[in-house]
Amino acid sequence: MATIEVVKFDGPPDLLVWKYPNQELGTWTQLIVNETQEALLFKGGEALDLLGPGRHTLSTQNIPVFSSVVNLPFGGKSPFTAEIWFVNKLHKLDLKWGTPTPIQLQEPKYHMMVSVRAFGQLGIQIEDTRKFLLKLVGTLPAVDQAALGKYFRSILMMNIKELISAYLVHKKISILEINAYISEISKHMESRIVSIFQEYGIRLVGFQIDSINLPEEDPATRRLKEALAKKAEMDILGFSYQQERTFNTLESAAKNEGNPSAFLGAGIGLGLGQGVGMTIGDSFSRLSGHMDVSTPVQTCSNCGTSNAHDSSFCRGCGQSLKQGAASSDVACQACGHSLPAGSKFCPNCGDKYHPCPRCQADNPEQALHCAKCGESLGAPCPQCATMVEAGAKFCPECGKSMVLTCSQCQQVVQPGQKFCFECGNKLG
Repeated sequence: MATIEVVKFDGPPDLLVWKYPNQELGTWTQLIVNETQEALLFKGGEALDLLGPGRHTLSTQNIPVFSSVVNLPFGGKSPFTAEIWFVNKLHKLDLKWGTPTPIQLQEPKYHMMVSVRAFGQLGIQIEDTRKFLLKLVGTLPAVDQAALGKYFRSILMMNIKELISAYLVHKKISILEINAYISEISKHMESRIVSIFQEYGIRLVGFQIDSINLPEEDPATRRLKEALAKKAEMDILGFSYQQERTFNTLESAAKNEGNPSAFLGAGIGLGLGQGVGMTIGDSFSRLSGHMDVSTPVQTCSNCGTSNAHDSSFCRGCGQSLKQGAASSDVACQACGHSLPAGSKFCPNCGDKYHPCPRCQADNPEQALHCAKCGESLGAPCPQCATMVEAGAKFCPECGKSMVLTCSQCQQVVQPGQKFCFECGNKLG
């Protein structure tokens, strides 16, 4: 049997483990291990000597553990069988990883189901040759970067899915903003998986997330980006989504002048605000009453209903439309002097004008009812004594609630009521 003289490995750099194919060796065989390699000898399935960089002669002097299990008759020059494994200990910094399928999760800020993808790379170095070969390689003849990445992909994906989902939920940030946190997530991820690689004799020398993004072709992604672009446009122009819908509705109604019901239906269907609803209601009232929109109208000071310009009485509440907010017929309650139209104070004595909302008569400041028509004038605030108009729930001056309640059961009671109808508590 021929004796092998030189054994070495000069394979490609992406090959991490390589087994010398010939197991028939002989004493005095020269084993050459390069600077970035280690060689491990096996005999009968048992790992024996680990040899570092340099030239090694397979003899009793250089490999004592190996020679103790090898029978070397004939002066120590007989052939024998053994396995030689070479391990590449270079830093591998370009192992790519990525989610094979998008991760489905609920976007915490906008509450939409989105598909998330993640990509990155990691760096490794085989630190413990013996542990790596015994726990991971087994009987495989060779292991390269692709095979190692495939083996650890499932472990990586499990941790990546969990961490990205938890990060979005706990931090309450949008998936569109998560790229600002990539460095922080990468460091946290590296600390989570470093112990997993150490179990197989591998040292993790770097972990990096290159991108966390949403697939452009995903319908939810398109809707979310369109909505955010629309919101940014409205913020720049200075109006809200509801206002924009109002403008669109009014523009659509203007194109259907001969169909009042379409105008009202559009307004109600969109759920417009109270102010817009009043405007549409008034417009519809004019249309349904066969009034020309261009005809001048007058608004009732009592109920706000629009009336024809020549009407004498309000069609909404029946109040006379001929009396102004303040006229020469209104007399000062303090001195009897006539108050000119638009007056806020009596020009004769300086007393403040407190008009009745129905008949416009002047009343004392603390009056609860109009002395002329009996209309309620409101009530003083129990906290700051400011007169608050009838029907108001809060004082416009100090914000105190004007709704009277029982101190014992919190049941709403009326002014002047002496006992609570619900629990019988005596009211102060």
